Parts: sequence; structure tokens; C-alpha cells
Amino acid sequence: MTAASAPRSPWRPRAHTKALPLSALAVLVGLLVALPVLSVIGHVLSAGISDTWSHLAHTVLPDYIWSTLWLCVGVGLGTASMGVGAAWLVTRYDFPLRGTLEWALVLPLAVPAYVMAYTYTDLLQFVGPVQTALRDTFGWTRADYWFPDVRSLGGAVLLFSLVLYPYVYMLARTAFIERAGGMLEVGRSLGLGPWGSFWRVSLPLARPAIAAGVSLALMETLADFGAVSYFGVQTFTTGIYRAWFSLGDRVAAAQLATALLGFVILVLAMERLSRGRARFHDTTLRRARFTARRLPGLPGGLAVLACLIPLVAGFVLPAGILLHMAVTEGDAQFGERFIELARNSVTVSSLTALIAVSLALLLAYAARVHAGSWLIRLVHRMGGLGYALPGTVIAVGVLIPVTRLDNWLVDALGRLGWSTGLLLTGGIAGLVYACVVRFLTPAVQAVDAGLQKVTPNMDNAARSLGLSPTATLRRVHFPLLRGSLLTATLLVFIDVMKELPATLVMRPFNFDTLATQAYTLASDERLTEASTAALAIVVVGLLPLIVLSREIAKGRQGEATKD
Repeated sequence: MTAASAPRSPWRPRAHTKALPLSALAVLVGLLVALPVLSVIGHVLSAGISDTWSHLAHTVLPDYIWSTLWLCVGVGLGTASMGVGAAWLVTRYDFPLRGTLEWALVLPLAVPAYVMAYTYTDLLQFVGPVQTALRDTFGWTRADYWFPDVRSLGGAVLLFSLVLYPYVYMLARTAFIERAGGMLEVGRSLGLGPWGSFWRVSLPLARPAIAAGVSLALMETLADFGAVSYFGVQTFTTGIYRAWFSLGDRVAAAQLATALLGFVILVLAMERLSRGRARFHDTTLRRARFTARRLPGLPGGLAVLACLIPLVAGFVLPAGILLHMAVTEGDAQFGERFIELARNSVTVSSLTALIAVSLALLLAYAARVHAGSWLIRLVHRMGGLGYALPGTVIAVGVLIPVTRLDNWLVDALGRLGWSTGLLLTGGIAGLVYACVVRFLTPAVQAVDAGLQKVTPNMDNAARSLGLSPTATLRRVHFPLLRGSLLTATLLVFIDVMKELPATLVMRPFNFDTLATQAYTLASDERLTEASTAALAIVVVGLLPLIVLSREIAKGRQGEATKD
């Protein structure tokens, strides 16, 4: 009865006043993060419709729309089925190799999509080892058999699903682990079997996390250029690069990028509207340990097979191909140069991950505290728009304001007698800024999914004890969000390790990363030489993947055991 008359925000007016610095800081951060996107949109609005855009609209734009749409539908279904299915199996059932598979299933996230495209093309093309072995074994000629073309829309859907399903898997697994065991026990007492508990209890409760994972996978798919370009799939991103570099029309490229951004906003808005007024809170503090159901014999073997298929196809096979190339041929320049490349990649990735997760926590918590503020909601949404745009477009959006600021700083400091050179674009600060804008969305999505599982009753209890919003975040929410924060750090770190377009544009002079080295060689069809750099990306990304994934699982199991 009392809750019905309570204000929308969980804070009293005085506490709300204390939260004003939080909201002001969130607005500032949101504007800084959204500045590159706004600069691109502003450039489009001020330039008007170009002749190139009119030509594209009458010729290839329908192909861009339909190819992008079908790619999103296929990748969404593929990542959701692989990620949710694997997460449910490893969290609710006990079968051979379960402990190893639980953390190993995230390994495909360390393989860049463009590297996967090159390895599978080399493996499955007509002169590749698979078709060559078939012809030698059965004496076939080219006209005697049909083999699916990997360089197609279907091949791109399968490739992206294998690379990106860990987004859904990690967030869904965290949601399944954090669900109170009492809920499943109640469902079992009401006669629900394993499938009934999954469809009617666990899946609805994990929906925010699953939706966040799928949306991350879709935005990564929309922003990819290397894989779809190599496969010859006509998407918005390939159109942007073609308009930019082939036709030399940056206005048309920015207009295509804006259309792509509107497409992503529409997809996210439809998901939120379909959710309606439903909420997915865990209203009990009880974390009874759920006893995993033992799967003996054939069911256990099928569970192992179901988990091994995406792991082998998404990581073991491409990594094995790269390792074979690196060992048998490799790159003659391998040595001290690659240590420098790895150090550069880790430095940029670590700085970006720490900054992005901190900003994501600030934006997400400000949106929770000021739930009724349209300005905070707008800033929260705008802060994550960069993930939908290609890295090169983000880089140009960053270069416009950052270059002006850099030149102003040089002039201002020069009047004081200081000759500093370019402070932002001359170092990695501009590159880190571009990567934060590009990859803030994965962190925001992961933190949002974690905050949605914390019932507002905890905020009310903290308010009744006299805690300010900042103290509540530090003493109540932060301990509950450790798993989500670790997941967010993991997502951003691996994404930056693989980032290519923004790095190519924003990197300082003589500053190369593993990604730029791998792509430069692979784009020239020198895959064996690129194998060492590509394999180094995978190896460097493996350690944080394994450590953070196992720490999340260990932490959740420890909490369940203690409770």
C-alpha cells in the first residue's frame, strides 16, 4: 500500500539533492562519449544530400538493407541458441568435462572475425585441404560434387555466430548462476520438469541478460568490415567503406553510417517495447545452492557434444590452423617486434577497459537513481551509440573535435613558451578515447543487466538507513555487481585487442598493434605470414578470458556455498 504512493525515484528530496553531482558528472561523460557520433550526424545534416547518396539509394541501397537484415536475423538466432543452450547445460547439469567446458566456451571470443574468415576460406575453398581430400579420396572432379560456398551470406551468418555467441553465453550463464535456487525448487514442487523450469522460470528471469548479449552480437556484426568484405556480403558497413575510400565521398559515407545507426536504434527500441512494463528482479537474498542434475551415459555424451561443437568450430579449429601455419612457415620477422606489438595491444586494451567500465557504472547507476529524468535516460542511451558505427567512422568523429582541441592546446601552451607538440593525437590518448566511444556499449549492457537483477527494495532499505546514493553504490550495489563488472571488463578488453579500423586511423606514428599487423598481411593474402600476429592476438587474449571466466564461476559458486 505504501509503495503505491511512493515517488518514482527511490531517494528522498534531500538524498536526490545529494545525487545531483552524480547526475551532472553522468551528463558530462555522456556528452563526451557521444561527441564523435554527434559530430558525424551534424556533418550529415549540414552537408545535405549528395549525388553519391542519390546514386546509392537507387542502385545498391536495397541490397544493403536486405543483406544487413538477414545477417542480423541469422546471427541473432545463432548466437542466442548457441549461447543460451551452452549456458543452461553447464549451469544446470553435471556431465563429463563440464568444469573445463564452462570456461573454455568463451574462447572463441579471442578470435577476430576477419581472422576466422581467412582461416575458414583457406580450409574450405576449392584448393583447400578439405575439398582436395574429397577429390583425392573419391576420384571426383569439380562437376561431380557440390560443396557449400563459405564466402556467402550463409557462411557469414555461421562465422559470426561462432565468434560472437560467447557474448550471450557469458551474460546468460551469469544470470543462470545468480538466480535463487529457491525459485527452481518452487517450480519443481509445482511439477515442472527440467524443460518446464527452463522455459517458464529461468529463461524469463534471464531475459535482460540474453537480450543484452544478443544486442551486443548484432551491433558487433553490423560494425564489422573485414569479414563481410572478404566474403563479398553487401552490408551497410561495406557500403560505408566503399563510399568513403572508393568513391571519395565522406558525406555519403556519413549518411550511410547515420542510416545504420538508426537501424540499430530501431532494433533496440523494439526489444524494449516488447518487454513492456515487465521487470525481472530477484526479490530474495536466499542463494541456495542448486544441485546440478547428473546426466549419465548417452545424455551426458550428447551434452558434451553440444558444447564441443561451437568450441571446436569457433576456436580449436581456427587456432589449430593458425598454429600449424605459424610453426611450419610463419613470419620471418617474429621476435622482438611481436613483443612490442603485444605490449602496445595490452596497454591500449587495459586502459580502455578500465575507463569504459568505470564510465559504464557511472552512467548505469545515474540512470537508476534518476529513473524519472528524461535527460539522464537520453544521456544513458547516447553514451552507447558508438558501438553501432564502424571504427573508422568513430575515428573520424573523434579526430574532428580532438584535433581542434589539440591545436588549441598547442597554441595556448606556445604563448607560455612551452613547445609540447600534439598531446592527444600525437600519443595514444586519442586512440583510447576512440576505443572507449566504440566499446562503451558492451560495458553499459553488462552493468545494466547486473543492476536490473538488484531489487529496488535494497535502495529503499539503504535510504532508510541514511545512506547517500554514492554510499549505496559503494556498500550495497558494488559487491553485488562484481560478476557483472568482471564480465564487462572482459568484453571490452577482448574487443579492443581485436579492434582494427579505429586503430589504423587513430594510432600514433610508428605505433602498431597485433591487429594492424595481422590484417595488413592477411589482406594481401599472406595468411601464413599473418598467422603469427593473429595467433598472438588469440594467445594474449586467452589469459584474461580464462582467468576472469573462472573467477566469475568460482565467486558465484562460493556465494552459493556460503549461503
